Amino acid sequence: MFKRLLIALAALVGIGVTTSLGFWQWDRAAQRTALHDAIVARGQLPPLAASGLAGMGERRDELLHRPVLLRGQWLPAHTVFLDNRQMSGIPGFYVVTPLRLEGDAGVILVQRGWAQRNFAQRTELPPVQTPAGTVEVRGRLAPPPAKLYAFDEEEKGPIRQNLDLARFGAETGLPLLPLSVQQVGPASEGLLRQWPQPASGAQKNLGYAFQWWAMAAVIAVLYVWFQLIQPRRHARRS
Repeated sequence: MFKRLLIALAALVGIGVTTSLGFWQWDRAAQRTALHDAIVARGQLPPLAASGLAGMGERRDELLHRPVLLRGQWLPAHTVFLDNRQMSGIPGFYVVTPLRLEGDAGVILVQRGWAQRNFAQRTELPPVQTPAGTVEVRGRLAPPPAKLYAFDEEEKGPIRQNLDLARFGAETGLPLLPLSVQQVGPASEGLLRQWPQPASGAQKNLGYAFQWWAMAAVIAVLYVWFQLIQPRRHARRS
């Protein structure tokens, strides 16, 4: 009798835990979907000008993914080529250049696009054109480029693996804003701009949820079969 109670308790605990984990993953999927919908809705708002970036430090989260239409001057001497970045499955560089905004609104890093590297001459920079004078940049506010593993945390020179915003600001002395711009539009200046679109990732959580619920169902079925049906069938035969 004690053994049957122990098995029943274990089955109830297993069903309860796996069912709860399933609902937790379901809630995570709902949160991710809501966040993705908010990002999509934010991307459909009218583009911000440089004046709309005032106080970005306190408003960083609410400005993320907003469209922008900025005017300013490139600072090509500080262009960085981020290595081992892919676009359409081809490795190359993300080209990042600071843009000094009009009206003393500060300097913002612009992820201008992607350029293929020369695999025979790995230190050769791709031919990227950087217009002089005042330019107009259309894009969306984005976090700085994602960091990859690097042996040297204090990278220097135009070709780098990563770009830390605070360190780069201290290195160059530029008053960098806390977000970057991902430039959008057709290919130009030797650069492609087929950026990967942010996905919600909710499908993965939904898959995990159904896996946990399936496990709960398996525990329930096994318990019913081995603890209820099988003993009754055996008793009838006896």
